[in-house]
Amino acid sequence: MSSAPEEKRFHGVAAAAGIAFGQTYVFALEADDLVRYPIDSAHVSDEIARFESALIQTRVQILEMQQQIAEAIGAKDAGIFDAHLLVVEDQTLIDEVLRRLETELCNVEFVFQEVANRYVESLSKIDDPYLRERALDIQDVTRRVVRNLQGKAPRPFLCVEQPHILIAHNLTPSDTATMNREKVLGLALDLGSRTSHTTIMARSLGIPSVVGLHNATEVLTSGQEILLDGYNGLLILHPNEETLREYRELERRQGAIAQQLDELRETKSTTRDGRHIVLSANIELPEEIDSVLSHGAEGVGLYRTEFLYLNQKTLPTEEEQFEIYRCVARRVAPNPLIIRTLDLGGDKLSDGLESIDEMNPFLGWRAIRFCLENLDIFKAQLRAILRASVVGNIKMMFPMISGLDEVRRGLQIVQECREELRREGVEQGDDFEIGAMIEVPTAAIAADLLAREVDFFSIGTNDLIQYSVAIDRTNEKVAHLYEPSHPSVVRLLKMVAEAGKANSIWTGVCGEMAGEVLYTPLLLGLGIDELSAAASLVPRVKSAVQRLTMEECTKLCDEVLQLDTSSAVLERCVALAESRYPELLR
Repeated sequence: MSSAPEEKRFHGVAAAAGIAFGQTYVFALEADDLVRYPIDSAHVSDEIARFESALIQTRVQILEMQQQIAEAIGAKDAGIFDAHLLVVEDQTLIDEVLRRLETELCNVEFVFQEVANRYVESLSKIDDPYLRERALDIQDVTRRVVRNLQGKAPRPFLCVEQPHILIAHNLTPSDTATMNREKVLGLALDLGSRTSHTTIMARSLGIPSVVGLHNATEVLTSGQEILLDGYNGLLILHPNEETLREYRELERRQGAIAQQLDELRETKSTTRDGRHIVLSANIELPEEIDSVLSHGAEGVGLYRTEFLYLNQKTLPTEEEQFEIYRCVARRVAPNPLIIRTLDLGGDKLSDGLESIDEMNPFLGWRAIRFCLENLDIFKAQLRAILRASVVGNIKMMFPMISGLDEVRRGLQIVQECREELRREGVEQGDDFEIGAMIEVPTAAIAADLLAREVDFFSIGTNDLIQYSVAIDRTNEKVAHLYEPSHPSVVRLLKMVAEAGKANSIWTGVCGEMAGEVLYTPLLLGLGIDELSAAASLVPRVKSAVQRLTMEECTKLCDEVLQLDTSSAVLERCVALAESRYPELLR
């Protein structure tokens, strides 16, 4: 009698929560045959006509798919395909195809694919996940345009009739949108990140997902029994009976937790001994306000406005920004909307701006540095914010402040915009709060000086930790050094919070630490007044806050400040979190 196959585990990134158990289906993308053949110069106009027709046909297909998704899971998720529409309307890409068509004199589908592939290669090298995702959008659209040029019908994604866990190297949003959701139990990808469009759609569709598995498609074969853990980023091949028992229990517990968290929506994030912690949400797009409201956040603690500028051929006008800010502010009122002035520059450049080549864009010409040298762009945004502030709940903050000069110059420009609007007779709000983001170590060290000039601090822990420990958190070789529990990081956070209190201003945290319930007691103990996290994490953080007392958080902070290693700090944080809400850590 043969023994059962040995259990084997694959570690990736948890992308969409949930557990799935079933048989694998390993998907391999079949490349379309594309042959290069010469054309006569007299037929260039015919090729251009074919190209224009294929672009129109592709646009119609994308709009139809967008409508299907809107009807199935909502307009917000259908908006993902706006990026695809931008590709077929990208005049820079189209013009380059037309130029090369006339010089190379070969079939337009070959030229188009060559040009598109070059764009994909360039974007794939950028460290910004949002821009890397645009590379996948271009690949997706390129495939559609080429098939339309070849006169082929859109290829159906999968026609698998049996329930399965889909294993793929990567998937486009189109693939995800058109797959049979009743048959796909879970999704596992070699590539991908939590911010990819495919992952966002999987979460919206409620499909448990794990990404970043590297070589799952090479190791696994179709028909194998596998368990997918979307909570912890695990694939378990041939799970044994004990593992299956554990996961049945985990599934039961998570269902109960989800129901309990949903019941917290209308409650306040107040500790057991009466300290209220403002709990806000981070957003990038106006469409995310639905999620902010449904998860019970107290407004928006970080509105990343640069996403109004990316993937646009022209810069947004003052009027366009004003309408957007006003609309978002009204949706969250009476709770606050904190607008971060654009963190543009470096590797996040609008198509409407001339790019510059920088060796290290994260330490380069970006955020407030970029704004202070591009006053026409900066003032258009400031004027729009000032006009929208008549709603009464808007606050504003400057990103990547490194010292007092930048704060004072920024405030001076705000005042100039105020005076311009008064002279023009344009309505604006009364004085409102203006804050500084603390992301650069020099700002944290000089927080006592900055606190005299601004109304609040918001700590961007992602960059503050990265810059303090001198590591690129996207570099796999050093990513393990990215430690929120580093004693020096804890001291910097304490320094900022104390400077705020000494000058009677509040201090918030809007980086990833704010959404990690493991660190909630430490942040409260350090004196943080506000936490702003992804909307979906708000209920978990709220539950954590409600189970803590300020006395035990302060005691934790005092103990941690005496410790000398990251592991020791982490151990103390884990101990308190485990004692108060162990189920939230699973």
